[in-house]
Amino acid sequence: MSYVETETASQPDCWRRAAKLAGDHAAALPATGERIAVVGCGTSFYMAQAYASLRETSGQGESDAFAASEFPFGRSYDRVVALTRSGTTTEVLELLTRLRGTTRTVAITADPETPVMSAADDVVVLEFADERSVVQTRFATTVLTLLRAHLGLHTEDAVRDAETALAEPLPEGLVDCTQFSFLGQGWTVGLANEAALKMKEASLSWTESYPAMEYRHGPISIATAGTATWMFGTAPEGLAEQVLATGARWVRSDLDPLADLVRVQRLAIARAAARGLDPDLPRHLSRSVVLDEA
Repeated sequence: MSYVETETASQPDCWRRAAKLAGDHAAALPATGERIAVVGCGTSFYMAQAYASLRETSGQGESDAFAASEFPFGRSYDRVVALTRSGTTTEVLELLTRLRGTTRTVAITADPETPVMSAADDVVVLEFADERSVVQTRFATTVLTLLRAHLGLHTEDAVRDAETALAEPLPEGLVDCTQFSFLGQGWTVGLANEAALKMKEASLSWTESYPAMEYRHGPISIATAGTATWMFGTAPEGLAEQVLATGARWVRSDLDPLADLVRVQRLAIARAAARGLDPDLPRHLSRSVVLDEA
């Protein structure tokens, strides 16, 4: 098995461990009522989007999400949360350095032997969720599980759904689709963005992602026989029927949306295998983006 296959399969156990740790790290994580920003790069940025939406819509405080390189330094926040698997990403470290002494920061990482340990005011290390693969799977979903648990929004049902997502076969013929559109609403928009990225990284697939209500405003024109539209969570009324009328496949699940993301990870791996690609060695990518100093 590839590293990414092994790491994908380990997610239910990782989620259970993360949920139990949430209380231990309560002081480092944002308190109810704080105004926060959550930052990351790539997959971590999309997990930041999901967390920020969950936190704000659950009434626990104003929450923004930014790619680390796009952080608005003119805004005032009570706390900035940085998500970084490697702890070495240049944009994240530069951001934390600029915020030192002015805004409290917390980093969630997988590696306790990296520069982020001293760059942030507080650090949460999920070393058990670290990965050898370039393509992120379990670290990203474990971080979001930790944060959902901290918000009081995680249940054991999500873990059981992840086990189901790993055990059940993928829909027949889905691997052969030529294009994939991923849709979400609220916090699942971040999951849709991550799903599209995962398919690109692991299998070089043509993918897009949108807020579900935006899909009718142009993107649905790409839907046709041989393409798939995948909805995370509850779909807007009538959208499934409109997609099916194009001849495209409509995919959704009653699983917890984070568990449904596990199905996309499996699809990305399966599609890579079908195309003769190695998902552990994605084209033009490295495990961490570390830029040379100017």
